[in-house]
Amino acid sequence: MQVQIDQASDIGQYVRAVRKAQGLRQDDLAAMAGTSHVVLGNIERGKDTVQIGRVFELLRQLGIRVQLDLPMDLPATTRKQP
Repeated sequence: MQVQIDQASDIGQYVRAVRKAQGLRQDDLAAMAGTSHVVLGNIERGKDTVQIGRVFELLRQLGIRVQLDLPMDLPATTRKQP
C-alpha cells in the first residue's frame, strides 16, 4: 500500500498503525530499533525535531520502505546504486 506523506505527523500516524497491527508495544519496538520509548512516542506524535536517522531505523524495523518521487530524471552519476 502506498500513501502520500506531507508532514511528520503523517509518518507518526502510520508508524503507530503498523506497530499496533504487528502487536508491538512502544518499548518493545524502541528496543528493537536501539532507541527509547520517548523518541518513539515523539515520532508517533509527529514531532518535527526527531532525528531522521532514528525515524528511518524505526521504519526499517517495521518493514516500511521509503521512496522518493523525484520531479525529474537525474544524471546516472547522482543515482544510488543498488
